[in-house]
Amino acid sequence: MSTVLAAPLSCALLGELGADVVKVEHPAGGDPTRSYPPLHDGVSVAWEQFGRGKRSVALDLHEPEGVALLHELIRTCEVVVTNFRAPTANRFGLDFETVSALRPGIVMFHLTAFGRTGPYADRPGFARVVEAFAGLTHRTGDAEGPPRFSGYPIADGVGGIYGAFSILAAMRQRDLTGEAQLVDLGLYEPMLRMMEDFIGTYGATGVSAGRIGNGNPAVVPNGLFPTADRRWVVLPASTDGMWRRLLRVMDRPDLESFDTMAARVDHRDLIDDAVARFTASYPLDDLLAVLHEAGIAAAPVNTAEDIVADPHVQARGSILRVQARDGSDAMIVGPAGRYSGFDFAQRCPAPALGEHTDEVLAQLKGVTTADIHGLRARGVIR
Repeated sequence: MSTVLAAPLSCALLGELGADVVKVEHPAGGDPTRSYPPLHDGVSVAWEQFGRGKRSVALDLHEPEGVALLHELIRTCEVVVTNFRAPTANRFGLDFETVSALRPGIVMFHLTAFGRTGPYADRPGFARVVEAFAGLTHRTGDAEGPPRFSGYPIADGVGGIYGAFSILAAMRQRDLTGEAQLVDLGLYEPMLRMMEDFIGTYGATGVSAGRIGNGNPAVVPNGLFPTADRRWVVLPASTDGMWRRLLRVMDRPDLESFDTMAARVDHRDLIDDAVARFTASYPLDDLLAVLHEAGIAAAPVNTAEDIVADPHVQARGSILRVQARDGSDAMIVGPAGRYSGFDFAQRCPAPALGEHTDEVLAQLKGVTTADIHGLRARGVIR
């Protein structure tokens, strides 16, 4: 019972590890991502990515019969996931007390913008809301300019990954104690955890770090630099050893006096200008060859086209071509990481709305074929 990205991502990640994920959607339109552009043969590209590996049950929870069916489904589950705000969850009988009574030993993951407790518990929110709230938006942008969003709703990605991790931790605790477990996660909290230096620095200095464009407050050089063929390269010399290797490649012994990170941070503009002059003298491919030969970390700023064509990405199988529901080809991002002991589950394409309603309901105790026909006629299911 979750929509859009963060909590559905948690479920998708568990599905890649072998979980049977049943997505409960409203019969009228389902998850909003089903209609997100662009569309490929009438199907949202976003939905092809986010919905893969799941079974879709279309169930109207505004109807008492729909809630009753949901409760019967919960009795068969190991984990329940929702991103409804608490009042909505309670209205549908998705409070932890009810859920744990239906299925003793269940794990419930409840993801909301601000968590289940505190003065903001009932506030709605999406990734951009919590990114601003947690300080990421304040830190993003040029020093003299306004705050900016990141290029991707990072809170959804970080929250989804943190959610999957939290569910697995709760399942382990359940296995140890035999007790039902509630995971109450505010979407802003993984953002704070990710940017822990933001609060730590304020606590130590009383200064709230501001915007510095593409720079890093603690590392110089660490930025985007131009190349001779009008491309861009990221070049972070994050250690003194990396800096010394870079100086040798640049042939700039005059900069050797900046032998500590503190000295380089204090002379940020001078260092960045020297690096930019160096990178601008090479085409991108030649520059990367020189840097990598010297053991210097660097990468091109890639477009989607660049990523798909990259030989390393291809060799790792990071991008997959799969068959969509209508038989057409779809390009999706593959699971992250490779494991020595198992392969990721090969799952079905993103389902049509309500594609598995009959299949799932027929497995519930006391639900007959006649019941399913009647529920569909009354608009409770699709």
